[in-house]
Amino acid sequence: MGVKKSEPVGDRVIRFLGVFLKHASEKDQQIFAAESEEEATAFHETPTSRLTSNILTTILAFLTAKDKTIRFRATQTVAHIVNSLTTIDDDIFNLIRLGFLKRLRDKEPSVRVQAILGLGRLAGNDDDEQEDEDSDDEAAGGILDKLLDIMINDPSAEVRRAVLLNLPLWPSTLRYILERARDMDATTRRLVYGKILPALGDFRHMSLVEREKLIRWGLRDRDDIVRKAAATLFRERWLEDCASSRDTRPEEERKPGDVAPPNLEALCELLERIDVTRSGEEEGMAHEAMRQFWDGRPDYRRDITFDHEFWNNLDAQTAFVARTLNDYSQSTDDDRVQSMIEDKMPEVTMFAFVLQRELNSLMELVDKVAMMEENDPEIEEAQEDVEEQDFIVQQLLHIAHTLDYTDEMGRRQMYNIMREAIAKAQLPEECTKLAIEVLRKVCGSRGESDFCALIVEAIADVRDSLLDADDATVTGENAEESFHSAQSDVDMDAPLIKPKTAKATENLTEEEKEERQIREVMVYSKCLHIAQCTLQNVEGDLESDTSLTNILNTLIIPAVQAHQAMIRERGVICLGLAALLSKDLADNNLDLFFHCFTRGHDALKEIVVQVLTDVIITHPQLLTPTIPDPDAETDDAEPITNPRIRPITKILLKAFTSDNKRISLISCTAASKLLLLGILPPLSTAEILKAFTLTYFDPETAANPALRQALSYFLPVFCHSKLKNAKLMGEIAVPIISKLLIMRDENVEEEDVDEMVGWPVITAHLSEWTDGRKVVGATELGLDGKTSSTAEAEEPHVYLAIDVLERALTSTCSKDERKPLLSLLSKLSIAPSGAANIRKADDGGDGAVDEESLRTLHSLVSEAVEGKIGADATQRNALAKLEATLTKRLGEVGNATHVPDDEEGERTATPETTVAPEASVAGDEETEAEADVTEVPVPRRQAEKAVQDEEDEDEEDEEDTMLAGMQGEGTRMPLEEDDDDDDDEDEDDEEQGEQSVAEHSALTVGRDDRRRTMVTEDDIMESLLQSEMEDSA
Repeated sequence: MGVKKSEPVGDRVIRFLGVFLKHASEKDQQIFAAESEEEATAFHETPTSRLTSNILTTILAFLTAKDKTIRFRATQTVAHIVNSLTTIDDDIFNLIRLGFLKRLRDKEPSVRVQAILGLGRLAGNDDDEQEDEDSDDEAAGGILDKLLDIMINDPSAEVRRAVLLNLPLWPSTLRYILERARDMDATTRRLVYGKILPALGDFRHMSLVEREKLIRWGLRDRDDIVRKAAATLFRERWLEDCASSRDTRPEEERKPGDVAPPNLEALCELLERIDVTRSGEEEGMAHEAMRQFWDGRPDYRRDITFDHEFWNNLDAQTAFVARTLNDYSQSTDDDRVQSMIEDKMPEVTMFAFVLQRELNSLMELVDKVAMMEENDPEIEEAQEDVEEQDFIVQQLLHIAHTLDYTDEMGRRQMYNIMREAIAKAQLPEECTKLAIEVLRKVCGSRGESDFCALIVEAIADVRDSLLDADDATVTGENAEESFHSAQSDVDMDAPLIKPKTAKATENLTEEEKEERQIREVMVYSKCLHIAQCTLQNVEGDLESDTSLTNILNTLIIPAVQAHQAMIRERGVICLGLAALLSKDLADNNLDLFFHCFTRGHDALKEIVVQVLTDVIITHPQLLTPTIPDPDAETDDAEPITNPRIRPITKILLKAFTSDNKRISLISCTAASKLLLLGILPPLSTAEILKAFTLTYFDPETAANPALRQALSYFLPVFCHSKLKNAKLMGEIAVPIISKLLIMRDENVEEEDVDEMVGWPVITAHLSEWTDGRKVVGATELGLDGKTSSTAEAEEPHVYLAIDVLERALTSTCSKDERKPLLSLLSKLSIAPSGAANIRKADDGGDGAVDEESLRTLHSLVSEAVEGKIGADATQRNALAKLEATLTKRLGEVGNATHVPDDEEGERTATPETTVAPEASVAGDEETEAEADVTEVPVPRRQAEKAVQDEEDEDEEDEEDTMLAGMQGEGTRMPLEEDDDDDDDEDEDDEEQGEQSVAEHSALTVGRDDRRRTMVTEDDIMESLLQSEMEDSA
């Protein structure tokens, strides 16, 4: 029982015990095999059964042992015996069941796994009606229900997999098994798609919703193995279920494991089983499934043909097969596949005939539904026919968009078909959109003006066809003024949709007026949709095209001013698309977009945020700073922040903090684009970035998982895309911690506080986002194969450390705030060496941390160490270690900067170097800090005195050696501040040190109670000579 899990000898003993009991039980059963049915009993008392009962009774007592190893081995032994034997005594069975149910709540996952392995065998014998009434509530209930609960809620993936593999495949458990396709553990998901689903049998016993979800979840899984398993399941296992009944081969030719030959009917049935008319919509899962299908089934690509019979008997499934195969050939790089598909597809002339026929069928079905009453029993079936025919036409239009129109006859025929189709008011909007795209391609790259003129004509035809009843009431002068044909002058100012005169409406009843008003809204909406699709397919200048200008003035601008919500929404969309084509139009209408967001409803706000973002990205010049006086000189003229920056920032922040989850998500996506492109100024960027970070750590964001996912992607990408972005995050890190602390104080209830993100997680995120080493391009690969960081990579952490310490050392910083600040400081990375990466503060330019910043940080760290602001030994030791690191770093700066200054003066054969007084103890302090994290290192003053005493003891024995070394290398040594005999000399040295700062770059760090000074070689020689004279005296 005490053998650890890692020892295989324990497993071998348990297997031996199981094999022995099984073999002995089989021998006993052979003895009673000759009994007649009357004499046979359910359970015979045999030596093996008595031995088994004795062993199980003994081991069951160890299931509740305190030692986890004993509990594991006991549960494993009982589970193995239960799975090895066919019969067990009823009394022992109840004890085993009760013991296993209790072990399901064991704190060790390995114990729970073994309990599940045992209960999986007992689940079939479970009887909910005969529960043990004496058992406690924890063990009450059926075994199957307990296992299902464990599979859903257990935190251990290993335990959930154990339940998944040991559950019986019953209709009652199928739903719970299929839910594991969304398990957090990738291995569990692989198990579902690779082992469980192929073993379920015919997939057609599952519901339509279950099939669609399984394929969508699997093909869009983040794990590549799961995606491949889902694709294999669809194109092999499920297709085989449909094709096996259509296999015409003789039985003797069929072999186990062989796939049925390609069959178009089987493929169509498979598509029908996943409801292709809905799953085949754009961005639907059927497209991904068929892409994987064509990629993995070359036999179907080769054998399927698109002959005349195929095109004459189109349905939703066959149309989707043709469209997806055509899309696959367009996306693949295999020339052979492209050539093969081109041979299968018909010529443009024939395809245009097929498309015309299907369009006519669609128009007939739409008209039929429009004539039916709402309570007609056949209207539902007719609407389904319209949806299917609409789907067929969409697939054909997608194919038409990829055809080659070099054949002039086919091109002209398709041109006429698309022009007529767009002008039909009954044509569904998705088909209208696709028809406009096809027409744009047919017109060619140089036919944009003709394309726009055709659209104006189509808008007029749509208006006339829907308002024939109203137009019939307009006579005489009014009829001549009505907009009847788009072939008139396109520069005219008459609106495309004119309100009816009083003469036309004075004789109408209230119902007729309401019906006419609805019809007018439909007219306007349809025309605006055509205009929207048109603007999405043109690239020319708006002002130079009279057709587009006419659409803008007579259709779009009145729509923006309309009172109907739907008309105004589409008008704003069209105006935004037009603004993308004209900078002047965008400049003149930004204030209008601001007004629409302020006064508009939620749907309009969503549109405005998207429109504003697209316009600003397309025309970033709209936000450039302005110069107040154009006549002023360049040096005197200071750019002023664009006045539109603030309204745009306020709109983005207001939308981001909206209670509407969709508006918040759209605003987050829009602002993310602007920040990544660097269009907004630093002040607005910092404000938005701060709001993003606070929302990311806010527990209320859990209710909006889409927003949290967007922030989880954006924040690290933004910070690691450019070094200035990491610096910007560092600038707002301290205010973020202060704001999060205020948020914690506001949520005083324990429940709310528990939901807050922990400080270790927050500080870890902030330190990672501000780590310059993770910025793109911040690491370099050396010739030795090792990666190294660039010089400027540590700037964000250095500046952040300064901000943290400045805030922590203020009197207004509370203890609760100082603790996360110092925790963040301990996670920052500042290299202990790197003199080459330091530049003077007055050098200018980028590329390294300036020396002044390191000196400032060093003084702040020293003040923090002396002030003992650390809340515990870990924080105090981290401060001391950082101080030692900076001391060593600044000492190298002194060495690096002293040499060039000496070379400018008198050059010698033995160059002098400069050593900081702290450098002599930096290594010792760092070692102490690393060796003992519970004690603070020795104070610097005592360490310096100890080092000086040690050097004084070695002076007498090694005087000659030291003098010789001074000729080759200059050394600066710290002088004892407590030496009363050298007071005058210390004062002279201090004055001399202050005068030589600029010449020798001496390292001088100011403190409140003392000042360290740098000593030259002459001072050391004079000190040694004086010491000799005192000794001789």
